[in-house]
Amino acid sequence: MPEITFHGHSCFVISGNEGSVIIAPFLTGNSMADIKPEDVSVDAILVTHGHGDHLGDTLEIAKKTGTLVVAPFELAIYCELKGAPKVHGMHIGGSHNFDFGWVKLVPANHGSAFIEDDGSIVYTGNPCGYLVKIDGKLIYHAGDTGLFGDMKLWGDLYNIDVALLPIGDNYVMGPEDAVVAAGFLKSKIVVPMHYDTFDLIKQDAEKFKKVVEEKTSSSCRILKPGESLNL
Repeated sequence: MPEITFHGHSCFVISGNEGSVIIAPFLTGNSMADIKPEDVSVDAILVTHGHGDHLGDTLEIAKKTGTLVVAPFELAIYCELKGAPKVHGMHIGGSHNFDFGWVKLVPANHGSAFIEDDGSIVYTGNPCGYLVKIDGKLIYHAGDTGLFGDMKLWGDLYNIDVALLPIGDNYVMGPEDAVVAAGFLKSKIVVPMHYDTFDLIKQDAEKFKKVVEEKTSSSCRILKPGESLNL
C-alpha cells in the first residue's frame, strides 16, 4: 500500500509497489524542507504550476537523474527547453496510465508563471491539481487553489482516499474554505499543506483539524516534514 511523505510546503512523495512520484519539489530555499534535491529518487516529478515554490528543484533533479517531468503542456515544454531530458505534457481533464500509476489533471484556480533571473515573466499555461492512483489508492493534490464548486463533482465521481489541501490563505484557500472543500471532496483523510512556510501563510493546523473532523466525514492528519501517512 502507498506511503505519503510530507517534505514541507506543498511537497509530497507518494511511493508504493508500482512506483513513486514527488509533487511540487520546492526544497532549496524552503525552511521547512527536510530533504535536499540530491536525496530525491522517484519515477516522476509532478508539477502543478510554474511558480517557484512548486516548480522548485524540478529542473535540477530532472537533469541530474533523468527523471520524467509530468506537467501541464506549456510548463512541460518550458522544462524541456530548460534541459529536462524527459517530459510528459498533459492538459486539464486528461489522464494517463504510467508505469508507476494513473494520473489525471484537474483544474486549480490560481496563476502559473515563472520569473526568470533577469526579471522577465514566462507564462506556463494553466495551473492544475492532480488525482494520482498508486497501488489502488487515490490521492488528490489540490495544488495552489481557491475553493470552487467542481470539488464537489470530484467527491461525487471519485472515491478519494486522501486529499492534500492548501490552507495558508492569501495566495490559496484559507482554513475556512478548505473545510468546505473537504466536505465537497468526501475523502477519507485530509492533510493540510501550503502553510507556515513563511509568516504571511501562518495558520493553526490543529484548529483546522478540529473543524474538519467536526463538520465533515473526513479525518484529518497533520504531517510534520519527514512524517509519513501509510494507506
